[in-house]
Parts: sequence; structure tokens; C-alpha cells
Amino acid sequence: MQVSPYLFLYGRCEEAIDFYLQATEGELLYKMTFGDMPDQGEQVGDQSAPPLPPEKIMHAQLRIGEGELMLSDGNTDQPPASEHAGYAVSLSTTDVEQGKAWFEKLSAGGKVTTPWQETFWSNGFAMFIDKFGIPWRINVEKPQE
Repeated sequence: MQVSPYLFLYGRCEEAIDFYLQATEGELLYKMTFGDMPDQGEQVGDQSAPPLPPEKIMHAQLRIGEGELMLSDGNTDQPPASEHAGYAVSLSTTDVEQGKAWFEKLSAGGKVTTPWQETFWSNGFAMFIDKFGIPWRINVEKPQE
């Protein structure tokens, strides 16, 4: 079984895909726009809703390290939540330089809530909200003793 975060970017998904791939050196596994969907005449969900923009992302999957991240523009008419509570995307590594690089690249244009630092459990740790409003945590695992 695999659990994957699914992020909704409300019209900024393409930009987020490019940003996350560059920052993490990840891999694009799959991307489909609303215009690529078969049977565009049959709208799924709320039939009274306006059609979704064909150039926006219906679904995308990225591989980052050994994990996967799923993304979508979702319903682009729905504004994002003002507060992201109850979750964060977490990246873990044993390489301090890799952790610092992820932190510097992913936090660019965002808001750092916990600066990069060594902790009792980690050789490097930081928390931030990226420029898309998504909360992240970067953790450099200490070797098991």
C-alpha cells in the first residue's frame, strides 16, 4: 500500500509542477489536462458548474525520491483555503546538503515558519509554507545508533 498527498493548486498547478520538479529533481510520471479528458461533453460532478478550462491540469503525478505526489488544479472556481491546517508535505533524507537544497529551493517565495536548524532528532530541520500556500517540512534523519 502507498499513501500519497494530493495537492489542489486552484489554477497554479502547471507552475507548481515545474517548481517542484526543479526544486526536488523529481520526475513527472503523468499529466492530463481537462481538455485531454475523453468525452468532454459528459461533465462529471455538478452539472450546473461551468466547464473547467481545458488547459488546466486534471491530474498529475510526480515521483520525488521514493514517494509520489499527486496534483490538480481542481475546481479552479473554488478559492484555496486561507489556512492549511492538519497536514504538511514532508521530505526526509539522510544527506544534510540535500535537505538544505530542498529547503532553499522550495521555500523561495514562501514563508519560513521554522528556520533551518539542527535539532535533537535531526541533523537539519525546517518548516515553511511555499509560494502556493502548501505547508512543508524538511527533515534530515540522524543515523540510528
